[in-house]
Amino acid sequence: MADTSIGTPEQLRDPNYTPALHKAIPLGIQHVLAMFVANVTPAIIVAGAAGFGFGSNSPDFPELLYLIQMSMLFAGVATLLQTITLGRVGAALPIVQGTSFAFLPIMIPLVAGKGIDGLAALYGGIVVGGLFHASLGLVIGRIRFALPPLVTGLVVTLIGLALVQVGIQYAAGGVPAKAAGAAEYGSALNWSAALVVIAVTLGLKFFTRGMLAVSAVLLGLIAGYAYAMAVGILTPAEVAGSWSNAAAFALPDPFRYGVEFTAAAIIGFCLMAFVSAVETVGDVSGITKGGAGREATDREIEGATFADGFGTALAGVFGGLPNTSFSQNVGLIAMTGVMSRHVVTCGAIFLIICGLVPKVGAVIRTVPIEVLGGGVIVMFGMVVAAGVSMLADVDWNRRNMVIFAVSLSLGLGLQLEPEAVQYLPETARVLLTSGLLPAAFLAIVLNLVLPEALADEAPAPAPKPHGLPFETPRH
Repeated sequence: MADTSIGTPEQLRDPNYTPALHKAIPLGIQHVLAMFVANVTPAIIVAGAAGFGFGSNSPDFPELLYLIQMSMLFAGVATLLQTITLGRVGAALPIVQGTSFAFLPIMIPLVAGKGIDGLAALYGGIVVGGLFHASLGLVIGRIRFALPPLVTGLVVTLIGLALVQVGIQYAAGGVPAKAAGAAEYGSALNWSAALVVIAVTLGLKFFTRGMLAVSAVLLGLIAGYAYAMAVGILTPAEVAGSWSNAAAFALPDPFRYGVEFTAAAIIGFCLMAFVSAVETVGDVSGITKGGAGREATDREIEGATFADGFGTALAGVFGGLPNTSFSQNVGLIAMTGVMSRHVVTCGAIFLIICGLVPKVGAVIRTVPIEVLGGGVIVMFGMVVAAGVSMLADVDWNRRNMVIFAVSLSLGLGLQLEPEAVQYLPETARVLLTSGLLPAAFLAIVLNLVLPEALADEAPAPAPKPHGLPFETPRH
């Protein structure tokens, strides 16, 4: 419900309206709280896949702090591009940008087990993919037909399915503990920390309203963090050590890990840019409908896509990960009724400050892997649910069922059994074992090639009435 103390109904629907600062700042921080955990989680997962994440005892573990720092900094920078704009870049709408889960199935096989040496190719792909993403702003209106709910719903569902295993591994104690055969992996103590997070998150989601519900995952992680300290999973000395070893201020370092341009990374990020661009179009439409009661303009959609791409490319230069619009903040705008882009600008500035203060990342770095696992289970489960929700809009005729079945089987199967393509060249192997790209590619091609009605779906002649009422068959 809109708060009329912030402005008149007409002002609240105006993206250019600026509320009083003492009201705009708390509203902006609300947006940050709604996306904070989801924004830094991809960096933690990429570091874990590369081998210098939580519990790895890798000499490169301090680099995780830098990845977290850049996730916050460039989420803020990309958000500023959307709210204050730069020429044609940006939608001039209250769009919150953050690190995207969608690219994780591409990033994980690119860096798997390679340590920081695998990051050069990753960032080469991010920079090129970001520039390609920005170029889609010129044609986004003409390519949307290739990505109907059947395709986007399949892709989002596969993203979630690809990542739920990560949540279970984290909750049990982490991949390094599993690889080392640690006795505590899967212990009741580890799972208890994850279950505290899940229980608190679900309780807040279902039994509270307002910001308590919006920030449920963050508050669940805080509760799990406190529980971990209470039962000895985390000690105050570890927190103090991480805090004292982190600088109070640090600027980003361009090409910190080098840059390498590989076919697998470039192809992967460019193909996923299509999906991310369509997701942004949906978020822009959701914001204008929910906040202003109107359709998004072509200029807003084009500007949002430009900001998505250039924000991603800029993040890649400095060690950040791909950015996209965050859907959960669309719901927050509908809840508060405040459409002001300057409110989100306040949140963006807060994110930038956090990104320039490594001590914030140092505290995040101390979150036990089991606690993070509880939050990840909820977040990635919600990704799957979002995909299923998109698929609910599909007309499930025989044609669409065949497209979905074949694409899902191929994509999920290659994810689960990557050795099935072990003799292919490395580029093809990395792209195929993501599962996401072959499934999306096949779904797009089949959707464009197969006729709208298969032969056995041709409508039959209507039966002649015999004096009895009859019902038209439903398709």
